Amino acid sequence: MLYYGTYSSRPLTSGTSAEQSSSMNPRLSSSQQTSICSHLGNVKLQLLYKASIHGFTGAAFHQECDNRYPTVSVGYNASGFVFGGYTKQHFNQSGQYVYDDQAFLFSFSGENLLKYPVTGPGNAVKMVGNSGPYFGESLVLVSVNQSVVHSSPGNYYNFSAADMHGNDLQLTECEVYQVEALPPKFEKPWRPMTWESEKKTEMMNNIKSHTPTGCFVSQARVLLIGPVGAGKSSFFNSINSVFRGHVTNQAITGCSTTSLTTQFRTYSVKSGREGKPLPIILCDTMGLEENTGAGLDVDDIISTLKGHIPDFYQFNPTAPLHSETSGYVKSPELREKIHCVVYVIDACKISIMATKLEEKLAAIRRKINLMGIPQLVLMTKVDEACPFVAQDIKNIYKSSYIKEMMQEVSARLGISLSCVVPVKNYGEELELDVNCDILLLTAITQMLRSADSYFDELSG
Repeated sequence: MLYYGTYSSRPLTSGTSAEQSSSMNPRLSSSQQTSICSHLGNVKLQLLYKASIHGFTGAAFHQECDNRYPTVSVGYNASGFVFGGYTKQHFNQSGQYVYDDQAFLFSFSGENLLKYPVTGPGNAVKMVGNSGPYFGESLVLVSVNQSVVHSSPGNYYNFSAADMHGNDLQLTECEVYQVEALPPKFEKPWRPMTWESEKKTEMMNNIKSHTPTGCFVSQARVLLIGPVGAGKSSFFNSINSVFRGHVTNQAITGCSTTSLTTQFRTYSVKSGREGKPLPIILCDTMGLEENTGAGLDVDDIISTLKGHIPDFYQFNPTAPLHSETSGYVKSPELREKIHCVVYVIDACKISIMATKLEEKLAAIRRKINLMGIPQLVLMTKVDEACPFVAQDIKNIYKSSYIKEMMQEVSARLGISLSCVVPVKNYGEELELDVNCDILLLTAITQMLRSADSYFDELSG
């Protein structure tokens, strides 16, 4: 079975500002990337060049892409067409044609890839300094330093202009990805897991009957921290779904560049609609953002850990909570404090995490370390990061790519690999999946165990 990877991205070049890093997200969807990779083998796509950031010029394209190969170049227009080409040859500015018998052009019809193989391999690609990707006089993206397409079917590639780009030759975006080989999958899972409905039932019963160590409190309080869109609220909804027996959406979720969660919310999960509350409270926060004065403030995190912030408190990134703020909890009890911190990180964005965001997370982690609160990493969207996992969630610990991402986030955050837990939240599904549930329940189990370590220190 082939393993088709999705994107990552290299660190920003010196010519790209740190503020641009959040925009260096691929426009090509995960399913479109998978479709392209299915024609290339055991590979992933790594974003090199994005015209809206680097510039719609040949010079910008060559600066980012010369001597990088193989590559996939993609154009986008206002009519909604997505199209481009693949070449195994490296780009340069020689002005010469190069031979490539494996080159092809492509376009998308919905999520379906239409492929147009090269018919004149000796003239497959031309190296032109004042243009972007130049496929044999047939298709040129960023032509003559402009955000336009040159299109001439039949010159070394045969395609229908209507199918390729709808005759809309004005580019709204152009991207170039390097094609990188992925390591093979593991024959045996590197973390043993039991994927059976009986195991799910056993885990649910163990969680229901769990009593926090020392009986200091009846419910462990877990704080979820992470960048905007990482899946904090979706995780609560997913756990709630498992114990309700159907997909639920109590916490607000969606797609946005700013946090949809603006209040401090505490969610107590019940076993069934009228059941007993579970021994864990999930605390949701505003999303972290890389820039100062945006997203969740570090001081507000510390106040939350100490139990000073009340439920439904409205976060203000420019004005952190202080002791005179209305609702400030001046003498919090142990049950109001945080007993475990979980960093929620999108697996698809680990490699393109902005430096400022990484520094902010490091500052948060150092302060939490001083407070002696256990910390875990919840790695979400593993199915989007790895189509091998998307095919079957049981492949999670056979995926070498997912292990790479877990190792990378472990190194970036300074948290042991054993404290990194991958999950798939429910998003588009209408029905529960037992294997997805087992991963989610494993995460809750690790949170309870970590909180018990916190209580062990109190009793010691």
